[in-house]
Amino acid sequence: MSSHYKPIIYIISAPSGSGKSTLVNELVKLVPDLDFSISYTTRSPRGSEQNGKQYHFVLREEFDQMIAAGEFLEHAEFDRNCYGTAARFLREAEQKSHDLLLDIDVQGARQVKDKLPEAVSIFVLPPDRKTLEWRLRKRSENPEEAIQRRLAAASREIENYNKYDYILINDKLEESIESLEAIVLSQRLLRSRRSLSSEEKEIVERADLHRLENIRQRLEPILASFGAPPPSARP
Repeated sequence: MSSHYKPIIYIISAPSGSGKSTLVNELVKLVPDLDFSISYTTRSPRGSEQNGKQYHFVLREEFDQMIAAGEFLEHAEFDRNCYGTAARFLREAEQKSHDLLLDIDVQGARQVKDKLPEAVSIFVLPPDRKTLEWRLRKRSENPEEAIQRRLAAASREIENYNKYDYILINDKLEESIESLEAIVLSQRLLRSRRSLSSEEKEIVERADLHRLENIRQRLEPILASFGAPPPSARP
């Protein structure tokens, strides 16, 4: 690969409790030369979280200094805490000829897409609201108020699904991991502009099933469970 490698940037977003972290952890194990950008946050570590592993935990003052210095590719506030992606991760991926995966919310995804329109965006959805509520309740540290706040936030975030290139409904974990891997690999295959083997064509076909325009029908019951308007009612 040349030293002028232009990384493919993958954006992955999802409402809290959709199982996105598990998908991302598995994806990074499966796909070579894919760096994961660890976000900065002002929130406190939860459970067994370690600084520099799940997040870079910083004080609000330090976060504000990074904003002022223009060090973020994107940053947003969610649930009274700040989250941001440092631009240096993109530079580092470029130097290594790697691609970059960003795990960011809808606000952050919009900022990255504005700056880097070629970024590939993936939105992970729970199968329905009931499943999401069950997953949030399973995390014992969540008080009732936080669960309700997250469900309300999920309903708002889900309304942005049509701004994403791919939609992944995280129902069966193993299938979701395979589909996510197919989306990432298919983008590399398409970029290579060479003729593909039948196995590679299958990867692209699997990924295409999750393209926004091909999945609208499957979304109707999910959107309805969150009280969001159906795909047909959207521009």
